[in-house]
Amino acid sequence: MTPVLSLENVSKSFGGIQAVKGCSFDVAPHLITGLIGPNGAGKTTVFNMITGFLPPDTGSIRLRGNELRGRSPHDIERRGVARTFQHLRLWQKMTVLDNVMLGCSTPLGENVLTLFLRPGAVAAEEATARLQAMEVLEFFGLADRAGELAESLAYPEQKLLSMARIYASDADVLLLDEPTSGLDNEWLHRLVPIVRKLADNGKTVLLIEHNMELVSELSDEVVFLHQGEVIARGKPAEITRDPALNEIYFGV
Repeated sequence: MTPVLSLENVSKSFGGIQAVKGCSFDVAPHLITGLIGPNGAGKTTVFNMITGFLPPDTGSIRLRGNELRGRSPHDIERRGVARTFQHLRLWQKMTVLDNVMLGCSTPLGENVLTLFLRPGAVAAEEATARLQAMEVLEFFGLADRAGELAESLAYPEQKLLSMARIYASDADVLLLDEPTSGLDNEWLHRLVPIVRKLADNGKTVLLIEHNMELVSELSDEVVFLHQGEVIARGKPAEITRDPALNEIYFGV
């Protein structure tokens, strides 16, 4: 299977600290790949380099064979890679619907001149984006909250909204940074099938997750990162049952 996303010998240092060292792995299309490892392993730094928020010191990051290194976050998202953040970065004073509409692709509305020269086309594009956003909210179970402000949502619902916003984009590679952190068991059981459906609907998912039970349940493949290096990859059962990896991860 040809990978949709490939990292080869990617490294990143902050002063004298080597956060990521010679990191190489592929992400297969339409599957869920879990990126796991102990705290400080470099997982979020890898996400930041893939999405253009940090420049790699060395190495190559390719999307369908095309180099992403050196491109801006906006350009990378436009090419098909979108992400959530540990800190949700929602527009709290905007409605739930408007937050998702911001994730929809509206190229005409992004051009100020077009707003004046082709107002009808821009209005039609906005109407299409509104319908698309409502369909996305239905998918995430938030349609009944569409007209409410994002700040009025409970924390688990804000987690869903952050995922809904990137799902609404044209991106086919979704990076989820700890999507279940801070959720109780009830919300975990609600969120897991939604993440699974992302891949079932054709998205490629790379996720950072600390709950090993969920990693086993969700992931098709797991990449184990330790001190910035990939030290193992394989099926979840292989990784989670490896005594040496458990000693690194749990200290037991």
